[in-house]
Amino acid sequence: MNQLTEQRLLAFATRMGWVGLVHREYSVALVKFGFASQPDLHIAFRNFDRQAGKWDRTERDWVDRFQSYAEGDRVSFDSIQLDLGRTTPFQRRVLESCRVIPYGEVLAYGELAVRVGHPGAARAVGSVMRRNRHPILIPCHRVVASTGIGGFSSPQGVRLKERLLSLESEKSGLVEDGRASISGPRIAAVRPPGKL
Repeated sequence: MNQLTEQRLLAFATRMGWVGLVHREYSVALVKFGFASQPDLHIAFRNFDRQAGKWDRTERDWVDRFQSYAEGDRVSFDSIQLDLGRTTPFQRRVLESCRVIPYGEVLAYGELAVRVGHPGAARAVGSVMRRNRHPILIPCHRVVASTGIGGFSSPQGVRLKERLLSLESEKSGLVEDGRASISGPRIAAVRPPGKL
């Protein structure tokens, strides 16, 4: 069987922890990151076969982008195709709208709900963010509670969300007193969600 028709698990280290990325035919189905060690990552991905062999050019590019992002470089993930096949229309709109939140910017859950045409659905948006299968590629860390940072589903929890926001804020000039400012989210004009 051709390796591209099978699901492939890429496991690699970054400055923010170990990352596991599952794809089929260059459509990313799942990303998990922030693991303390490679064995921890493999426990989380125990249902996936570990792929032996070399990464091809596209896979190497993805790994390089994640590693550069974790080093603090401003990286675009827009061209990476995502598999959103297991989502409802509402979830898809939320994920597509989240994906276009610019680097260094944040939105409150309620603001994202308004953008997808469901004012008052902040909790539903939070639920979609909690189940996001494509963190970093769909930057759910950029969506915060109106009263603070909100939650984050990763092995490192909210601590990793704080690190990501701080990293992006430093590169975007949104740091106040050495800390990322989330009390008054800076919101740029976000382009309408496009096709993933």
